[in-house]
Parts: sequence; structure tokens; C-alpha cells
Amino acid sequence: MKRLALAIVFLLIIPLESQISRAHDGHGAESLGVKIERLANSTRQWDGALLPNYPQGQPEIKILRINIPAGVTLPWHYHPVINAAVILDGTLELHLRNGTKKRYESGDTLIEVVNTLHSGKAVGSKDVDLIVFYAGEKGQKTTILKE
Repeated sequence: MKRLALAIVFLLIIPLESQISRAHDGHGAESLGVKIERLANSTRQWDGALLPNYPQGQPEIKILRINIPAGVTLPWHYHPVINAAVILDGTLELHLRNGTKKRYESGDTLIEVVNTLHSGKAVGSKDVDLIVFYAGEKGQKTTILKE
């Protein structure tokens, strides 16, 4: 009976250990001194809604570094593709039509709203410098201005 209990415990521990080793994709780089910091990991947009499904066509990744001058308010627009950003410098305030707003500072990450009209403003005296990662379909626009 003790052997059976030990075997069950052992079988339960093996999957747990493999899950722990995959916590950072299981590539083992940490043993070489590589440091990994998770900046974002979510199935939700900054407004709390679930992210939409990816498109069915050929995926296309676009990475842009964007600078928004201090005090500038971006026009109302939406993104038909999933995208996320890292704020390198400055303060960005995002707004939805319903009055919802959220502020992001240097070092923050955000998972942008998709197919939702919004605007942003570089608040404070510094320009906003950010890198945005878009994950869409080949040839698809990443930003559409409100007409």
C-alpha cells in the first residue's frame, strides 16, 4: 500500500515539476545568467474586455516606435488588430467615449483595446515615447481614424 501511495505521489509530482520548468518557456536560459521579466501576460484589453480571436489569414507582426509630443491629444481612432505597448518615457492617458480613462507611466505596459474608439494624450511636460507591437493579418491596417 505504501508503494502504491508513493507511486501516486511521484506521478503527481512529475507533471508539477514540468510545469514549473516551463514557467519561462522551459528554454533554460536562466542557468546562463539570462534574466527574464514578464512585462505583460493577459487575455484582456486595458478596459477589461476579452481580446478578440486572431484573424484566419497570414499573420503579420508590426513593431513601431512612436513619439507623441507633450500636450498632444491623438484623434479618435480604433485598432482592428490586437496590439500591446511598452511606455519608454512620459505619461500617456487613454480615453474611451464613455468617459473611462487610464493613465500609463514610463515602464508600464498596456494591452490596447481592439475595435473600440478611443483617444490618447501625452500628459505632462515630457513627450511620450512608446513601442507598440501589432499582431494582425498581412496587409491589414493597424489604426483607423474616426471619419
